[in-house]
Amino acid sequence: MQYIIMLTIVLGLAASDFVTGIIKGYVTNSLSSEKMRKGGVNKVAEILFMATACGLEIGIKLLGQYYSAESLAKITGAITAIAVFTYIVLMEIISILENYAEINSEAAWVRSILKRLKNVPNENKEEEK
Repeated sequence: MQYIIMLTIVLGLAASDFVTGIIKGYVTNSLSSEKMRKGGVNKVAEILFMATACGLEIGIKLLGQYYSAESLAKITGAITAIAVFTYIVLMEIISILENYAEINSEAAWVRSILKRLKNVPNENKEEEK
């Protein structure tokens, strides 16, 4: 049941992001079938990625039973699925907020949140220099 819930949440957020992207494109007069096609392919990939993580968790649990390491396998599988789920959920919420900020010009609170998120220093960029 937990996998159905995780997949349902990912599906809902992906659909919401896709629809808000279409609305943003309409409002800003930048509606493009190429962007929609790429966005749709990305959403399908996210859903497949989440389904793969859920399947991996199931497989790891079964493998743990086979090798008599149920507790370790259960923790490992859960961490894998939860990490992927958390990443996708956060990514989708940020994308929905970005779309909303462009749709509603009076959404200053959204822009301030996004500005804070984008101003977080990236340690990897400093290492590349």
